[in-house]
Amino acid sequence: MSPSARTCLFLGPVAIALAQLPACAPRPPGPAPAAPPPAAVEIIEDPVPVDWEAVVTTADRERLARADAAWADGLAAASRRFGSALREEAELLDPAVALPRPDLPPGPYSCRVIKLGGRRAAYATFRPFDCYVEAEGALLTMVKQTGTKRPAGRLWADGGSRLVFLGALGGTGDAAPPAYGEDPARDLAGYVERVAPFRWRLSVPWPQDGGSLDVYELIPVPPAPGGPRAGT
Repeated sequence: MSPSARTCLFLGPVAIALAQLPACAPRPPGPAPAAPPPAAVEIIEDPVPVDWEAVVTTADRERLARADAAWADGLAAASRRFGSALREEAELLDPAVALPRPDLPPGPYSCRVIKLGGRRAAYATFRPFDCYVEAEGALLTMVKQTGTKRPAGRLWADGGSRLVFLGALGGTGDAAPPAYGEDPARDLAGYVERVAPFRWRLSVPWPQDGGSLDVYELIPVPPAPGGPRAGT
């Protein structure tokens, strides 16, 4: 046997063995590892403070502190010519009346506005409009639904005989009134008190549109026979 033949016999089995080794065989590329899922972001809104003093602006704090002066100034101006009208309103325009348990039951209300101490008229009253009170968590909200000026805001407890109202004034062209504190020129602050059975008032001292005091009379609207009361 020639040397070349012996070489072929010797190398043949080695080449076959090397070809059968899996480590030497090329592997097709596998699928790319899956991308990790995006991180979930949960946005949690801050809860509404249960203390109105944590929310009130400095300007409204001063207005509320001078509420007694607003009552005195508005009643004094109106009594010069409208004494009989003031007496007809009875407890509604008596600043000393504030009954216990001032919380308003949620539901629709008839709300009538009386302005005292205005530049044009010391006493002015307007026809009733629609208001609505609703429970929102631990607080109540109140909104005036009809009319050219529509206050809306929240009510906070302030002792056993009154609530503090902090809100903003919306208009007929607004989809919704601004949030309290967003536009200082439209902020409102006042006190809600129960003055008689099924009769409440919201008094707003030194309103930004002029005058000494705005008083909103709030009377619950009973359900209409056969269904809920239609809004106007």
